[in-house]
Amino acid sequence: MNIIGIIPARMASSRCPGKPMERINGIPMIGHVFYRSRLSSVLDDVYVATCDSAIRDYITSIGGRAIMTSPAHERASDRVAEALDIVVMIQGDEPMLLPEMIEEAIRPMLTDPEVEVTNLMAPLEGIEEHEDPNEVKVVVDLNSDALYFSREAIPSRRKGAVIVPMFKQVCIIPFRRNFLRTYLNLTPTPLEQIESVDMLRVLEHGYKVRMVVTLHRTYSVDTPEDLRFVEQLMKGDPLVSRYGSA
Repeated sequence: MNIIGIIPARMASSRCPGKPMERINGIPMIGHVFYRSRLSSVLDDVYVATCDSAIRDYITSIGGRAIMTSPAHERASDRVAEALDIVVMIQGDEPMLLPEMIEEAIRPMLTDPEVEVTNLMAPLEGIEEHEDPNEVKVVVDLNSDALYFSREAIPSRRKGAVIVPMFKQVCIIPFRRNFLRTYLNLTPTPLEQIESVDMLRVLEHGYKVRMVVTLHRTYSVDTPEDLRFVEQLMKGDPLVSRYGSA
């Protein structure tokens, strides 16, 4: 199976403008995501999909390949879909991702031909993370298929959620190629737009999203405060020393 990774990235972030090129311990965030993705043993190649020449120029300067896309795209999955020759969407604001996480996300597709798209999810660490609107929460059915994604605190903590597993979405999202083409032809949906979560378009059109638990602890970068927090966590990160072999 030919498995390609695509990292969508753009400079026009509403919460942290220019964040792909913000440096974390001397390396632009998009560089961390690119290098760490390329260390995955299951990906045959990795591309960055962007509408910004600054990102394209940086990626090519470190030996990577970039695909220029339309600046009109609002959803990351739309930006990925324009590239069309991909399987795995890896968000450009996940600088702490580990190669093993990509392998975890892909595994259900290798064992179950009915699975069209998967997402990673990680346990929420506490009340603050549960109530943080920058963290996308997800609830699942008994088969681990997503029921709903929200930036609100779901499930309700006031109604006994302390005894129910609570998860956040981790944006490593494999698509089967044919389903990605299907996704491209689906109209954007109301809940997708209200919550600003790509996967709700899949659910609202009646398709399933298989969720996969990862116990690796990572933090996405949505705000300047997140950037500083992640930079501290990544000081001395042993994976950085392997970037040259990626």
